[in-house]
Amino acid sequence: MINSLLGGRYKLGEMIGTGGMADVYVAEDTRLARQVAVKVLRSDLARDPSFVARFRKEALAAAALNHPGIVAVYDSGEEPAPYIVMELISGHTLRELIHKGERVPLSRALEIGEGILAALEYSHQSGIVHRDIKPANIMITDNGDVKVMDFGIARALADLGATLTSTWNVVGTAQYLSPEQALGEVADLRSDIYSTGCLLYEVLTGKPPFTGETPVSIAYQHVSGVIAAPSSIVPELPAGIDTLLTVALAKNPDERYQSAGLMLDDLYKIKTGEVLTTKISKQPVSRRKLLIGAMSALVAAGLLVAGVLISRPDATTSNLPQLPNVVGLSQTEAQALLSDYVVTITRAYDGRIPKDRVASQVPLATTRVQKGSGVVLVISDGPGSSEVPIDLVGMSLLDARSALASVGLLVTSTEAVPSDQPQGTILKVTPEPGSLITAGSGVVLQIASGEVTVPSLIGIEALQAKTILVQAGFLVREVEGFDANQPIGVVIRQAPDAGTTQTIGKSVTITINKTP
Repeated sequence: MINSLLGGRYKLGEMIGTGGMADVYVAEDTRLARQVAVKVLRSDLARDPSFVARFRKEALAAAALNHPGIVAVYDSGEEPAPYIVMELISGHTLRELIHKGERVPLSRALEIGEGILAALEYSHQSGIVHRDIKPANIMITDNGDVKVMDFGIARALADLGATLTSTWNVVGTAQYLSPEQALGEVADLRSDIYSTGCLLYEVLTGKPPFTGETPVSIAYQHVSGVIAAPSSIVPELPAGIDTLLTVALAKNPDERYQSAGLMLDDLYKIKTGEVLTTKISKQPVSRRKLLIGAMSALVAAGLLVAGVLISRPDATTSNLPQLPNVVGLSQTEAQALLSDYVVTITRAYDGRIPKDRVASQVPLATTRVQKGSGVVLVISDGPGSSEVPIDLVGMSLLDARSALASVGLLVTSTEAVPSDQPQGTILKVTPEPGSLITAGSGVVLQIASGEVTVPSLIGIEALQAKTILVQAGFLVREVEGFDANQPIGVVIRQAPDAGTTQTIGKSVTITINKTP
């Protein structure tokens, strides 16, 4: 496929990835003179209308999502092979990072979790469930940003009534598969919560919650197994991690976090040292249900291993005309090609598309729709500027993040400071609210810290203890002492004592065991 020209526009370069349904190439967009990533349906699958239908559905689902934490979809086509054109990301996947065997620092692990959950919160509010959250689908850019990619098996929430029996679909990856996916049951947004919990468990502890020699055995454990407490694997994890992951990984979806935003709130509380109030359900699970579920999981996982990803083609739309591709054209050119449709024009800042050119179209190109149907075109106003919202101060962090996202801005970092305001309240914004800054850039938020519990540090190595304190939001005062009964280099005393409350931003004194 290298050097092939897709859609008369995209010249394929080297292959940079491959998956169960498609291969991914670097490509040149000859119309806009930019590099993109192109996902091309595998040739052996392109002959199957059901796979082509699924591939087209992927493009439609992904194109509806416009969020800085989600890899953007630009275009799609079906000649000479079905393909999707995406944003080209310079970076590496979280899977690659994990496979290096390097321990991810706690602060970075929590940032990765925040990035994933913020993207999922947006997609869920848009009615889209990812259904395959795993390290291979999380990109870490060269700038350190987190981007979720491959909504290839996403499906609108309104269309989630189908089960394994009725659609013959089993989707997901064994180590990150929710119990309901393994059982072929309805998988809603809480399935993404479970998979994110699996991913965070692995990033924080160095191992997935369940392992086995085969996907079948792993699926069995998702249905009936009990996870080891993360703190039993990594004792120095902050308080609250056990609760966070236990709730996220509940077998019963009703006992999990009911939204990505709620899990994001608890993750932030852990980051700032606030005590979690979320309760772990103690409801017993029927042994009969576990046994039946585990048996069903064996069947589901067996189909998963076989790569069964089948969906029925939609016969009702097969004879309808395909929409032309107008992305990159002028408004006049685009409307001329869409003369059989009712075109609605909107404008938006877009740093990727030249000013006065079509930045996106909905429905996507090659979608089969009836003549006279509506088509929305977004015309680029160029990179442009975004105004920092004027009412951020006083908001909660979650509300502030949403307000910034709505105008195309990001939260670059947060700084917790002592305050009499409720914990997490926005106190200061940099740049100042009302400022005009480049669209897509970020702001720094100063937030109220509140009172948190001082962690236990006795017996922990000095560097590790200081890291724990800094990540919890405390200043560190280090002194030296000696205790012949303790290893050199560990904390032998601390003040204030573990378990006491202290305002974030205050000092904690640790005494390090040094040879006299």
